[in-house]
Amino acid sequence: MRGVGGDGGWRREVVPGRGGVRRAGAGRQLRPHGARQGPAVREARRAVRSRGALPAAVPEVPLPHPHQLRLPQAGRRLQGRQPDKDKHVSSDRNNFLRLCVLKVTQQSEKHLEKILNVDEFVKRVFSVIHSNDPVARAITLRMLGSMASIIPERKNAHHSIRQSLDSHDNVEVEAAIFAAANFSAQSKDFAAGICNKISEMIQGLATPVDLKLKLIPILQHMHHDASLASSSRQLLQQLVTSYPSTKMVIVTLHTFTLLAASSLVDIPKQVQLLLQYLKNDPRKAVKRLAIQDLKLLANKTPHTWTRENIQALCESALHTPYDSLKLGMLSVLSTLSGTIAIKQYFSSAPGTAATTARSFDLVKLAQECCYHNNRGIAAHGVRILTNISASCQEKDLLPLEQDAVFGLESLLVLCSQDGSPGAQATLKITLTCMVKLVKSRPHLSQSVVESLLTQLHSAQDAARILMCHCLAAIAMQLPVLADGMLGDLMDLYKVIGRSATDKKQELLVSLATVIFVSSQKALSSEIKTVIKQQLENVSNGWTAYRIARQASRMGNHDMARELYQSLLTQVASEHFYFWLNSLKEFSHAEQCLTGLQEDNYSSALSCIAEALKSYHKGIASLTAASTPLNPLSFQCGFVKLRIDLLQAFSQLICTCNSLKTSPPPAIATTIAMTSGNDLQRCGRISNQMKLSMEEFRNLAARYGDLYQSSFDADSATLRNVELQQQSCLLISHAIEALILDPESANFQEYTSNGTAHVESEYERRMMSVFNRVLEEVESLNRKYAPVSYLHTACLCSAVIALLKVPLSFQRYFFQKLQSTSIKLALSPSPRNPAEPIAVQNNQQLALKVEGVVQHGSKPGLFRKIQSVCLNVSSVLQSKSGQDYKIPIDNMSNEMEQRVEPHNDYFSTQFLLNFVILGTHNITVESSVIDSNGIVWKTGPKTTIFVKSLEDPYSQQVRLQQQQGQPSSQQQQQRIAYSRF
Repeated sequence: MRGVGGDGGWRREVVPGRGGVRRAGAGRQLRPHGARQGPAVREARRAVRSRGALPAAVPEVPLPHPHQLRLPQAGRRLQGRQPDKDKHVSSDRNNFLRLCVLKVTQQSEKHLEKILNVDEFVKRVFSVIHSNDPVARAITLRMLGSMASIIPERKNAHHSIRQSLDSHDNVEVEAAIFAAANFSAQSKDFAAGICNKISEMIQGLATPVDLKLKLIPILQHMHHDASLASSSRQLLQQLVTSYPSTKMVIVTLHTFTLLAASSLVDIPKQVQLLLQYLKNDPRKAVKRLAIQDLKLLANKTPHTWTRENIQALCESALHTPYDSLKLGMLSVLSTLSGTIAIKQYFSSAPGTAATTARSFDLVKLAQECCYHNNRGIAAHGVRILTNISASCQEKDLLPLEQDAVFGLESLLVLCSQDGSPGAQATLKITLTCMVKLVKSRPHLSQSVVESLLTQLHSAQDAARILMCHCLAAIAMQLPVLADGMLGDLMDLYKVIGRSATDKKQELLVSLATVIFVSSQKALSSEIKTVIKQQLENVSNGWTAYRIARQASRMGNHDMARELYQSLLTQVASEHFYFWLNSLKEFSHAEQCLTGLQEDNYSSALSCIAEALKSYHKGIASLTAASTPLNPLSFQCGFVKLRIDLLQAFSQLICTCNSLKTSPPPAIATTIAMTSGNDLQRCGRISNQMKLSMEEFRNLAARYGDLYQSSFDADSATLRNVELQQQSCLLISHAIEALILDPESANFQEYTSNGTAHVESEYERRMMSVFNRVLEEVESLNRKYAPVSYLHTACLCSAVIALLKVPLSFQRYFFQKLQSTSIKLALSPSPRNPAEPIAVQNNQQLALKVEGVVQHGSKPGLFRKIQSVCLNVSSVLQSKSGQDYKIPIDNMSNEMEQRVEPHNDYFSTQFLLNFVILGTHNITVESSVIDSNGIVWKTGPKTTIFVKSLEDPYSQQVRLQQQQGQPSSQQQQQRIAYSRF
């Protein structure tokens, strides 16, 4: 920038360390020290000098935000513009622009792996580290620290950080500490090399205390091997005893805990150390830190807690006079009470009277806290009692159960009358404990439900909604709501329906859910009338739709059909109209199946035909309701399978009836003896049963595919799909055991599943049908030889029993709480998707597959992605030229790789051979593997075309052979091509 006086040889340059302006290359200044500077530069200096933070009003570098860019574009744009900016920064020494670039880099942390040329990127950034300006070096160090995930093993960066730790400028030292912490977390070599340096600085007398407080947290990353963790732990132990100040003890203890939790070494010793400080140190801040770290270790490694540790924590909680500290200790104990640690605490030890008395200290503490005037303490007390009652079922804990029930009831009365957020949070804990207690101790369900119904009339609206959710959860597990209780709910429903506030609308839905759960078998006309009247008076369309949705989930399809019918004229979009119309048809179809009778097979066929008619209408409307953004793939797949299942049931009943209409001929026995197939004596029914069995097995496989493709579904929906699959397998097994192969039928693997714990009334009824059908099939298999009318009647009865259970449309059919999708990008990729990529047949194609995992508003709600499985396959579509003898190994490509996403990004490469000339179709399909190792076929599937061309040399040789050219000339041509 030229000077004012017209001197073209002068250039103004701001020197942050000194202030003022000087000529480029000259030593003397044009302005004295402390001369006036621009406000932006002063703000940047102040921010960097303070703690290395960025100024609040720093404008962004003119780069698009990384999240607005496509897959690899964010990293490449940052890579492309970063060198130019740094070149400008290096020439003009403008720290303000460096700060802007640093801010963009930190915001783009998840996209740094997409940078293609990392070496060039680091080279442009690293050149500033040799500047004589300490602020510029500090910004560069922070830049390197922010890039530690992609350059963890760069030795020049390691060396620069190590050198900067010895700087006399505090800003540069703090930046070096930031970079050292980031590199220590990523690189084992750097952590091992810097550990001694950090130890010397911490123990050195010349290092200020505030700098030591910043250096100590670096030691939490020294967990890469046992020896490094051990030496760091020894240093921290010395610091705790040498520096007893509050800040030093807090920082050291917390670093101690993080190191132990990461290295999984000496965790019991760390628990003992924290308990020692909690008991002996009089400072509240230290006690709070000890409780916080104990909570961390209780969540991460509860199995390492011994009985003595829990006992020491109980004693501290019993003797502390401060409610805030008691609340923290009870929080740790309530966390431990829900894990295996509570079983270790109550385990019988060869023991003495002292050991037996000690095992009740936790119970004594919980009983004292159940009625505490602090709601949080009381909530943790009842949670501990609930967890003890649920975990230690082999012990006689009747007094504890009663204490837990009384404590829960007192908290329910206290919190249901208070509408404050703290009371509502405590009420949620109380209701969760009620559900858990009833699930583990079913004999307590009646008293718990009665207390909930009693308190429901006088509670606040917000509390009523939570209490209705609790009642529904209990009723889903156990049939505890009697007809008298249903009358109380209807009276409350009438009272609530007089108001139209938002809370009342929510309460209408919650109460209707409880009513549907309590009367899943049949809904009386009186209840239907009351619900519809209240909806017509005060509710809006959304409330009516939610109630109809709950009715579909609970199997009350007649009520759901009427509500869907009333909503058809209240929507403003044709897609919504078709969606509601499809739901109405599905509900009508399931309602038709409720009229099935046990022994009337002809009426069963007519009911199934009527249901199929409605289902076909519904699937047409459902297809019309789908959009490109919302394709309704799960809904369409589920309904199509239901249609095919009903058709298979109908065909099976017709096949069973064919035994009457077309019995085996008189010579069937002779035909069976002649052909050697014993099934031929049963006539044509044997072949029809074989086809029917294969059809049911095919349906079971399709249900399994639907299960695997539903990664985002909740557990209840997946269980529903699994039950449909099991019903198909049950019928196929019954056909095989009764008719096709009675001798080799095995019932053991099917009957063992009936003892599993059920989660809903629908599952309970389905499992009851499964067990009853298996018992009948097993008894017939032992008594009678196939095929008789008893066998066909048993199969028809099994079909009718399965269809009489009302189908439950679970949450994922209506609502998607978790959303996960994968976006793939292939390179090389053609400009036109239909245009093939040209590859010579003597070369390999390096196919790079990049992907981004996209999440919704609640990522990982039900399950998380552990790794992504990529499958690449190629198929020859069309040949070109003559056929040659090609090795079988080179005719196809089938490859699979598993990659772990980092910051929701993954990348890998495949080498593919295309020896056969022609056009090949390459398909890349992705599937995900969750944290439990289960494979989910989520897709997507991407296709590109490759055209394999003959290489010039082989083409020339082939032409020469055809023309009969001498072999010497072929040899010279080969040499020429090799040189080329």
